[in-house]
Parts: sequence; structure tokens; C-alpha cells
Amino acid sequence: MNLKKINFVLHRDIGYLCIGLTILYAISGVAVNHIDDWNPSYEITKQSQNIGKVERKSVILTKEEVLEVLKKVGATQEFKNYHQPRENKLNIFLVDNKINVNLKTGEVEQTISKRRFLLFESNFLHLNHPKKLWTYIADLYAIGLLILAITAFIMMFVKKKIKYREIGLTAVGFLIPIVFLVLYL
Repeated sequence: MNLKKINFVLHRDIGYLCIGLTILYAISGVAVNHIDDWNPSYEITKQSQNIGKVERKSVILTKEEVLEVLKKVGATQEFKNYHQPRENKLNIFLVDNKINVNLKTGEVEQTISKRRFLLFESNFLHLNHPKKLWTYIADLYAIGLLILAITAFIMMFVKKKIKYREIGLTAVGFLIPIVFLVLYL
């Protein structure tokens, strides 16, 4: 097998291996790039209601009293914990829900978070939250992309006739990050 053929086979087979990860990283990358505009992993919903003044036996609520407040609110997510930072303020933490209660006025503010379908999982992997083994998979993917770039570059020069379009586009690909580094640094 000659070097031209080996280069082509490497490029083709590594390209096939990278298709799924490229789609995942591309979708997640676009989502994460706009993190200032929206939460790419969670859909956040805020709800307000009034349950009336909360009756209590003492200044600090017991867990049983907090669970009674929770019944009035009507939230059904699993209870995690609660915190009462001030006499008339209560924070209740549920799975995917944070509830702030003004014990004096009965005003309730809920912040409910729901995972975005497929985006949560894609972002979880893209941002390397799993760490451990996933780090090595992501490293192998990056190496695969490097090999794809190098083999494509080799294919460009192994051909009998090099087109100026190929050289121009390759040069632009190198220049884009350089221009932005100069602009931002």
C-alpha cells in the first residue's frame, strides 16, 4: 500500500469515526456560545403566587412547618432542603425547583428548571463535566480532528494540480483565529 493510499484511508476512516462527535460538539458549541442570551442546558420558568401569611409556632420554622408551606405552594418535586436566612424569609430547595417565600406576606417565587432535550446531555459532554474517561475520549476526538486536517492538507498537495481556491481557503482558515486574537488581545 503506498503513502497516498494510506493517507486517504486514514482520512476516510477517521472522518467516519468523527461524524457523531462533530455533530454533538457543533450543536453544543453553538448553544454554549450564546450563554449570555439563554441557558443552553436548562429551560428556566419563574412562577409567582400568594399563599397568605404563614402561621408558625416560633420565629424559626421546623421541617414539618416547611413541608406544610410546601403543600400550600403545591410544588410536587422531591424535597432536598430548606434555609431560613431571616425571620420572614424562607428558601425551599427541591429537585429542579427553588422556592422563596416571604413568610409575612405569603408571596412565593418559584424558579423551576427543566433540562433541555438533548442539549443538556450534549453540553454536559462538550464542557467535560464527566471528567475521567470522557477526557480521554475528547482528547482522542481532538487528535482525530488534527489527523483529518493533516491528511486533508497532504491530499491537497499530492494531487497533480493544486488549485488556488484550496490554498486560499486553507489560508483563510489559518487567518481567522489570528485576526481575532489580534483584535481581542
